[in-house]
Amino acid sequence: LVIDGVDGKAHYVALNARDELANYPIGAVVEVRGSAEVRAADKNIAALASDGLYRTDHHLAIEQGRAKPGRDPQEVVAVHVRRLEALRRAGIVERVAEGLWKMPDDLPERGRQYDAKRLGGVAVELKSPLPIERQARVIGATWLDQQLISGGKGLGDLGFGGEAKDALLQRANFLAEQGLAERRGQRVILARNLLATLRGRDLAKAAQDIAAETGLEHRPVADGQRVAGIYRRSVMLASGRYAMLDDGMGFSLVPWRPVIEQRLGQQIAATIRSGGVSWEIGRQRGPTVG
Repeated sequence: LVIDGVDGKAHYVALNARDELANYPIGAVVEVRGSAEVRAADKNIAALASDGLYRTDHHLAIEQGRAKPGRDPQEVVAVHVRRLEALRRAGIVERVAEGLWKMPDDLPERGRQYDAKRLGGVAVELKSPLPIERQARVIGATWLDQQLISGGKGLGDLGFGGEAKDALLQRANFLAEQGLAERRGQRVILARNLLATLRGRDLAKAAQDIAAETGLEHRPVADGQRVAGIYRRSVMLASGRYAMLDDGMGFSLVPWRPVIEQRLGQQIAATIRSGGVSWEIGRQRGPTVG
């Protein structure tokens, strides 16, 4: 990949052997980091753990206590849960019960070793398939929204950094038009739970389109709910990629993960937990694999 960085410089990144160039559309926003680095999420999880146990309710309470406008505490916890799911599949942590995880004392180092083995020298993550000019005026939880929430830290004035700053201004104006932000002088006050609201609207529109096309009824998925059906297709939205599960009478949209891509046309099941997803392969309940 040739990447125009937020620092105004161009960077060349060699993908690892298991990655596909087609996963990264031209103009998409990606994040690149050395896989030898310890993840911030792993550090947070280790710091929040008590007697080797991490509790999502404890973490959520802390995030709610220091929540800032536009920063969704549930989304923050969901990011950590998704990481824990990946580490669980690798045998590094154990899910003891709903919202309760057991982990080793050296979790950050174990997580670093896992990333280095899995990803090779460099990890590339797709942050948004949409160019920033499209993100500026789209309904969905976008990379630009995350930058607005963080205050645009790390954006330079040259190259992509400068373009991103311009796009942030357009995005703030669009959110204000939608009633999801308020301008107070030079400040932009973002609505509470902004990302969840945008994601919900994005999913509702996609579900409406699919229902009109297929005649199936949309079945929204609640947190903690298990859904099953035939994996018919994946749908790329502004908020990310989702899998369509068809149970014969209706369908659900569930966050997509690479582990299911070879199961197109097959019966699979998923459970949503705090914004993360656990996938089960096969008709019967079995090991969670995604």
